[in-house]
Amino acid sequence: MATDVRLKEELPAITDRLIETYTECSRLNHLAHEPLPNRDAVADIVSDLYEVLYPGYGKRQNLHIGNVGYHVGNLIDALHDKLTTQIARGLRHELCEESPHADCEQMAQPKALELLRRLPDVRHTLERDVDAAFRGDPAARSHHEIIFCYPGLEAITVYRVAHELHTLGVPFIPRMMTELAHAKTGIDIHPGARIGPGFFIDHGTGVVIGETCEIGEGVKLYQGVTLGALSFTKDGDGGLLHGSYKRHPTLRDGVVVYANATILGGQTVVGERSVIGSNVWLTESVPPDTTVVLEKPKLRLKGAKPTNEPLTYDI
Repeated sequence: MATDVRLKEELPAITDRLIETYTECSRLNHLAHEPLPNRDAVADIVSDLYEVLYPGYGKRQNLHIGNVGYHVGNLIDALHDKLTTQIARGLRHELCEESPHADCEQMAQPKALELLRRLPDVRHTLERDVDAAFRGDPAARSHHEIIFCYPGLEAITVYRVAHELHTLGVPFIPRMMTELAHAKTGIDIHPGARIGPGFFIDHGTGVVIGETCEIGEGVKLYQGVTLGALSFTKDGDGGLLHGSYKRHPTLRDGVVVYANATILGGQTVVGERSVIGSNVWLTESVPPDTTVVLEKPKLRLKGAKPTNEPLTYDI
């Protein structure tokens, strides 16, 4: 079917009207400023970090102890440059009005180097996360399978790196990283959350972990778990107060939370080794070694033949 050229005559007017909204809705633009961090570049950084943290599992295989140093050295050198560039872009946007002449590259390089310095410790933590997944899932055949296949580990891995950048005061990049993992795995972990080693998310889809969550060692979550805020503090104008005040719950060491449970509130603390059952809605603290479950439901089954009353079975 041929295009009607006459209809295209409207396009300049559409363009003009769209340009007008760039003034009317100015918060949706980033014009006449230095460039922001680049999404594709941040995704590339995450990919390189995976190569460093799990050598031999990604793009480059056939690695051994004799050549891995050369491979990782090249990656670290590239990561230094990529991180410095993207962190500088984020800092420049944050400082462009207050300090327009700040040397953001000079500020960014130490942050990039410090992240790279922390990667050995991150690997030690991830080893405990992988082992927790292997011990916590009878379907896991090996540690290799967990690294290759488990979305929970992928989300945790990205979180571990993003959290380090968050603690270094890097804007934008940590959240961009965790949102990349969120889009891929369905697991939403804010980089500001504090999560101990030996953390396992089984299945994972729909898990939400808020910014001010504190999670101890050896904690296990199943799919659909929400660790969220119960209420929000408002400012004098009635708007939400932004910041890192405690809004999300604390889970102590050894806690297990089953599928679709919701735990809310900054003052809610789940004690050591407690178990929160599926579909529980929890807004108050729980002492250690406690099991919280819903009352036993009743399942109503209607028989194939007509009956006067539905059949009721306790489960």
